Amino acid sequence: MINDNRCPTCDSENIEAHTTYTTQKGEQRCIFHCQDCQDYFSETKNTPLAGLRTPLSKIIMVIDALNDGMGINAAVRTFKVAKNTIYDWLERVAELKEVLMLYSLCHQFLSQLVEGDELYTKVKENKAPDQSEGWTIVLMERASRFLWELKCGQRECSLFQAAMETLSRVIAQSQEVSLVTDGERRYGNILFEICRQALRTGKVGRPRQTLPKGVKVRVKNKGSQAHKKGSKRPKYQAPQPEHPDTSQDLADTDIHANHLEGFNAGIRRKLACFRRRTNTYAKQEETLQTRLDVHWVLHNFVRPHFTTKQVPAVALGILERGMSLFELFKVRFV
Repeated sequence: MINDNRCPTCDSENIEAHTTYTTQKGEQRCIFHCQDCQDYFSETKNTPLAGLRTPLSKIIMVIDALNDGMGINAAVRTFKVAKNTIYDWLERVAELKEVLMLYSLCHQFLSQLVEGDELYTKVKENKAPDQSEGWTIVLMERASRFLWELKCGQRECSLFQAAMETLSRVIAQSQEVSLVTDGERRYGNILFEICRQALRTGKVGRPRQTLPKGVKVRVKNKGSQAHKKGSKRPKYQAPQPEHPDTSQDLADTDIHANHLEGFNAGIRRKLACFRRRTNTYAKQEETLQTRLDVHWVLHNFVRPHFTTKQVPAVALGILERGMSLFELFKVRFV
């Protein structure tokens, strides 16, 4: 499991329980002794729970409320907790994203169909959309609803670059990956620059550059120009050349981001900083990314999806069962 007991100093499994102690709130915790490096450490060392004095049950109530649509200021008034304290709890959970992502990428996957789309909100002030840092790229595996990427920033190449670098790591662990988007061509173009390979056929001349074997990228061109009679722009398109041995079994009707559109509508109900026609938008890009990282953790590893009735990490085969927030707070950082 992710939260197995190891020595945080030497990563040894040769540990044994030494003593127990009682916290100020009456919780019983254990002190372990490593037989290899002779270090003593608490069961909460290098976990989000380290150094916290608030009962874990109250922290979970606040995080659940924030991820169900309550704003920060409303949580402060309801639970009688300081705003900076809530921010600290959120940052602790957000730091688990790196650990859980590494754990997810340790698994091998047969086939994945990933949808890519963008979500928009305001950050700090009401700027023009092309100047806002509130654009959020979402990469979601369609069958399991697992989120591979949830990253915000300005809608520039650097944002798409970061998302495609994450997808390239997924490609390295998968035999077949299909990426479908609605109209945005930068997904395929940047992914091609990151993981393109030379196709060596033995013929004279420079070898042709293609996507890796098993990788497909499809764009559904929206707008009147794609449907206009005689238009040179097809409705369904592969923006970059693909490996000739890649199976072409992706139907035109499957080239859409409808599942992500539903996710985008859901996240506007669950996170106050994404609501429309209100002033509850994020004040800083870093704060918005923290909220997104917390949502990434809870969505993928804790909460069952309302359509599949499974936790996405379980549906994708990463975990055997979903995690509770109590277990999540005991996961050790890298």
